[in-house]
Amino acid sequence: MDEIRIDNLEVYAGHGVYEHEKRNGQSFFVNAVLFSDLKRAGKSDALADSTSYGDIARLISHFLREHRFQLLEAVAEGCVREILTTFDKIDRVILEIRKPSAPIGLPFESVSVRIERGFKRAYVAVGSNMGDKRNYILEAVEKLKADQKIRHLRCSTLIETEPYGGVEQDAFINGVLELDTLYEPLELLHLLQKIELEAGRERKIHWGPRTLDLDILFYEDFVSGTKELTVPHPDMQNRSFVLDPMDELNPGYVHPLLQKTIRQMKLELEGDKNDRK
Repeated sequence: MDEIRIDNLEVYAGHGVYEHEKRNGQSFFVNAVLFSDLKRAGKSDALADSTSYGDIARLISHFLREHRFQLLEAVAEGCVREILTTFDKIDRVILEIRKPSAPIGLPFESVSVRIERGFKRAYVAVGSNMGDKRNYILEAVEKLKADQKIRHLRCSTLIETEPYGGVEQDAFINGVLELDTLYEPLELLHLLQKIELEAGRERKIHWGPRTLDLDILFYEDFVSGTKELTVPHPDMQNRSFVLDPMDELNPGYVHPLLQKTIRQMKLELEGDKNDRK
């Protein structure tokens, strides 16, 4: 990934544990590495195809001057979030904030905090088999699109499928969403559960009817097997209503545990079904 760098940007601001640090202020120095695809801008020589490093520097300066934090960690976290949610061509940021006048009482050059944050690719299964099924899904998609911490959302074709799991109920509308997010896996889970609740989701019967179902299938190569969050989603390799729309979006995506592509799992499942006929 290409880089834009800002080195030793000096900002006079008031951050620190002690009240006099907030009141009197001091100089902070910021180093930023901003990751973006610069090929289009390099070919066109048009500012519209790039990101103004002047605008980024001014945003960093404004953020540090207009906020008050005790910890450098909080300054860095808030500043990175502001950059990533403001500049849509920046995918990842490494930010270092140095504090040369920290009240340590010993000879030193500076103390600093350095963090790296960026958008992560996730895939979310969507489904509904109650009420206006398609509308429940489309409303959820719009809520996700409106969230500043989510970008580049794509929705597969929505397909009608038979219920899975042996519970007698109406047919489902199913699909898969591809999105880039700043949310950590548990944060994304909690957001999806909130959207489900807003759609009237009730968890009464396992594999039972629901107004809206939003399940994390993949989150980069993240693996979790806790009671609250299991990723990759278990048993997806046996569910055509997951594999078919996932194959539409990214057939070459590799399952981090099974080490098989979506297309491989889809063909294997289709082969198993044909063998049982």
